[in-house]
Amino acid sequence: MKPISSSVTGGLQVGSRVATCDNSGAKIVEIISVLKKKTTKGRRQTAGVGDMVILSVKKGRPDVRKQVMHGVVVRQKKEFRRADGMHVKFEDNAIVVCKDEKGNPKGTIFKGPIAKEATDRWPAVANVASIIV
Repeated sequence: MKPISSSVTGGLQVGSRVATCDNSGAKIVEIISVLKKKTTKGRRQTAGVGDMVILSVKKGRPDVRKQVMHGVVVRQKKEFRRADGMHVKFEDNAIVVCKDEKGNPKGTIFKGPIAKEATDRWPAVANVASIIV
């Protein structure tokens, strides 16, 4: 996992239900935890673009449902600022389901654009992405 230059504002809390944008078989997932994020006591963790999360599959194919997996946040509605001063936001929240904690995606096709911060941090996600914004 590489560091990213911009400071991405966390747009998704623990407990958020998010749609996936790949063909892994999962449709709706719930964020259980955010990896490598610290918060103060009593405050929920938040995930931004490029963060690795642990998720539970809520809707999807029967063989994938009720499983705990890793994923990477690739789009968020909450606006964040890039290092060059540009503000970026997407029209929906989206997660890519991963096979392992190294960031290898389970799906082979991504629908919609993928944020540059996610592709910079996770090269395996960048290899599959067709549109990078």
